[in-house]
Amino acid sequence: MTTRISLNGDIQPEAHISVFDHGFLFGDSVYEVVSTYKGRLCFVQEHLKRLLNSARAISLEIPLADDAMMREIEKTVEAAGNPESYIRIIVTRGVGEIDIDPESCTRPNVLIFVIHAMPYPKENYTHGIKVALVSIKRNPKEALNPGIKTGNYLNNVLAKMEARQVGAADALMLNPTGQLTECTTSNFFFVCDQRLMTPSLDCGILSGITREVVLRLARENGVLVEEGEWPPEILQNAEEAFITGTIKRVMPVTSLDGRPIGEGKPGPITKMMMRLYEDVLISL
Repeated sequence: MTTRISLNGDIQPEAHISVFDHGFLFGDSVYEVVSTYKGRLCFVQEHLKRLLNSARAISLEIPLADDAMMREIEKTVEAAGNPESYIRIIVTRGVGEIDIDPESCTRPNVLIFVIHAMPYPKENYTHGIKVALVSIKRNPKEALNPGIKTGNYLNNVLAKMEARQVGAADALMLNPTGQLTECTTSNFFFVCDQRLMTPSLDCGILSGITREVVLRLARENGVLVEEGEWPPEILQNAEEAFITGTIKRVMPVTSLDGRPIGEGKPGPITKMMMRLYEDVLISL
């Protein structure tokens, strides 16, 4: 289990960044997480496209073109030599004055972390996890659009802490108008009347790479899909639920606020989406 970090092309077991970097001082950075499956990078082009879109949204210039970034990712993964890898790509604003104005930052830093990928416990998939609806709200789009994947995650951290305090594995957040959004690092799906439902991008969520694959797979396999805006009360009638993410993949949710969802076990649509997504990974 080896860790390798590329800092601006220099691959080492450890890396050190200046305390004057605005990514450290102000969370002024963008990032992506990529995983491997059987040693192959999963959806890496989609992740790099989203990284570029996030950077453009905060007027941050990524100093590497996609092909150069790909080579650096591959070199770092090869240097780590793990059976399966967790790859975190971070681009910070760079070193500057202790001033929120980024004008003094002239050179962004590019970090690529590669560590051994630790799978989630099998019981998370066989029995499902507990989720809690928390008081911490998702960022409003008008403040910091959750569709931009930045290093500003403090509200998600606070939401996770609140969920842990009540024995839940993750937190489900609402937006400022009281509509369902997503969990701390995952998109949220639920099933009502055999329809697969998920909050729309208009609610203020990240357009997840896994989310998009799951939506496509559901439609291709005859599942009725609805993206919309809903209050949390709709979950009282939910028959199933699951979350999606790069590392989690498709993970069942069987309890909300201490009450079972449906029969309190992964349902048939959840199981089908788990299987279909696994098939996609195998085919990559």
